Amino acid sequence: MSSDRPIEVAVIGGGCAGITAAFELSRPEHDGRYRVTVYQQGWRLGGKGASGRGPAGRIEEHGLHVWLGFYENAFRLLRECYDELGRDPSTCPIAHWRDAFTTDPYVGVVEHTKEGEWQEWLAYFPPRPGLPGDPLTEENPFTMSGYLARSAALLFSLLVAAQEKNDRQEGPAGPRSPLPRPDELPQAIARLLRYGQLATLAAVVEGAGLLAAVFRFAPQLPTELITRLVEQVATSARQQLEKITDKDDETRRIWQVIDLCLAIVKGSLRFGLLTDPRGFDAINEYDCRQWLELCGASKDSTNCAFVRGLYDLAFGYEDGDIHRPRLAAGQALRGAVRMFFTYRGALFWKMNAGMGDIVFAPFYEVLKARGVRFEFFHRLRDVKLKAAAELLEGERPYVEELAFDVQARTLNGGEYEPLYDVHGLPCWPSKPRYEQLEGGAEALAERDFESHWDNSCAERKVCRVGDHFDAVVLAVGIAAVPYVCRDLLERDPRWRAMVDNVKTVATQAFQVWMNEDMESLGWPAPSTTLSGYVSPFDTWADMRQVIPYEDWPQGDLRAIAYFCSALATPEAPAQGTGAVDPASYHEAVRRNAIGFLERDVTRLWPGAERPGGGFRWELLLAPPSEEPTAASSGEKRFDSQYWTANVNPTDRYTLCLPGSLVHRISPLDNTYDNLTIAGDWTECGFNEGCVEAAVMSGRLAAHAIALSPALEDIIGYDHP
Repeated sequence: MSSDRPIEVAVIGGGCAGITAAFELSRPEHDGRYRVTVYQQGWRLGGKGASGRGPAGRIEEHGLHVWLGFYENAFRLLRECYDELGRDPSTCPIAHWRDAFTTDPYVGVVEHTKEGEWQEWLAYFPPRPGLPGDPLTEENPFTMSGYLARSAALLFSLLVAAQEKNDRQEGPAGPRSPLPRPDELPQAIARLLRYGQLATLAAVVEGAGLLAAVFRFAPQLPTELITRLVEQVATSARQQLEKITDKDDETRRIWQVIDLCLAIVKGSLRFGLLTDPRGFDAINEYDCRQWLELCGASKDSTNCAFVRGLYDLAFGYEDGDIHRPRLAAGQALRGAVRMFFTYRGALFWKMNAGMGDIVFAPFYEVLKARGVRFEFFHRLRDVKLKAAAELLEGERPYVEELAFDVQARTLNGGEYEPLYDVHGLPCWPSKPRYEQLEGGAEALAERDFESHWDNSCAERKVCRVGDHFDAVVLAVGIAAVPYVCRDLLERDPRWRAMVDNVKTVATQAFQVWMNEDMESLGWPAPSTTLSGYVSPFDTWADMRQVIPYEDWPQGDLRAIAYFCSALATPEAPAQGTGAVDPASYHEAVRRNAIGFLERDVTRLWPGAERPGGGFRWELLLAPPSEEPTAASSGEKRFDSQYWTANVNPTDRYTLCLPGSLVHRISPLDNTYDNLTIAGDWTECGFNEGCVEAAVMSGRLAAHAIALSPALEDIIGYDHP
């Protein structure tokens, strides 16, 4: 290969990880060294984050996509993308990244009370300094000592709140002692421990204050001394607080979070996480609840709504079975402490339009301007390795061919133009733009280009190393790997172990558009994201912020709600076997959604209940082009809404099951000379299914090819 010829990089898959790798490799500072082609099945980018515009310009998502305030890598790249795009705010309603998001400080969980009622527990998280994607300060929060310092500070704050609540009921306990200086901490701890127990709630608060100071100012103190302090605070807090938790729900909830914080701090010391280079990953063999109970948390605390919400948000149910909750302890804790302790600006950031509009359309436009090529309607069929017997001495294995099914051809061989305009905003349609394709809608409307089971194609294409590509970024979903990487699985035991152990789960989602606002439906709080509710839809978000960006007649649309959860299915079978009928799962989600609205949603929205019980179906708003007929009354009105069963291998959510994370392979793995991988299923430093993990993995994949970005620039990547 000539040294002055650009290196051809084939990126297979246009989700967050693949697009991130393309963005990094096409940066202007590389001066054209890498020429990138993105191969994408179907007509749109996005992977699990793809969205489209349906009738009335309504946004139709694969599920609930809310960004969190600790997504440092994702926000940093998106901010750079918008800056480079340079949209005109006079013509485009979302020209700047701040136009793209609404901050959401409210998070909620739902608990089942002793009386058998469901009760919401809402918390307000105030804005924190800075914005996600800003340069980090000198104090890096993404360290074990940083996490423990913040856990101890929260513990102290909660104990103060519990003491103040108790004082209001039983009388003041006197002024609180000031915290000692850092150099006085050993003597202060020794004095407090001299008595053998912390006999009052005030003494427990003092002990927690010392503990917070230790992790912030003097984590190098002897572990034995810190451990004794933690044990004494834990024992005494339980004695002092458990006796008052039955007084009211607020006190009980405070105690549950205190109990969990104590278990995290105590367990981190007991398991040596501060000194173990693996950090939280050292405890990924345990289930989260199992580890917390080993470290002293009560079953009441580990089964509380907050912990259940962690499992729900991570779809942490093996095979989608709600009776089999499983979540690796280390990653669960890493996710929790980053979510609550390292967010900037706001805990949640809700997109003001679809994820396709907010994320993938801007990236597509920037990448196109940089010269990245996009090959839509290209379904990967096989990644073929060079035969082992044909490798030269000392030569590493490499990808020799990529085989694709070309699903459709454009008219006259032209380039497919995927976006269209909704009130000045470039968007992806929910269906292909048939007018650009051979055969048009008449021939293609029945095709499902994104389906794993639709295997018809217009032609076969084989790309060969040296002719069409030099390097490959494999950015498909892990559940698709067995169907497109047969050589790798046959020849590499590590890849076989990865696909056997890194499991996925199908998900289900539905959206409703309503003609009354949330207040009139009886939801008293501001826009909220809520989890921990009843099956089959445990997670809900009020998405009122997208209303101005859809295309309904003025005043008709008053509320939008998204629901999602895991869906019980087996792993997807091989393509064309027919063992799974996607239509049957689509219908199952429809039935689940109707049952949920009729039976469960009115506990959250009492104003949506009709006299005698059940859901007021007349609330549902059909697009003007699909006005309900007389036959579309009652639950039939739901047919005008949107729902999806995400059962395709590439749509399935990646689980982080106990014991599975050691089998993940890193994008930095150099076993294969010209192949790297990208996706939230890889060993990327944040091994959980989310946008941030996918972006971190895509950045690592770019580093594997170009040694850029530098590893220290990948925020939160703390692996050796």
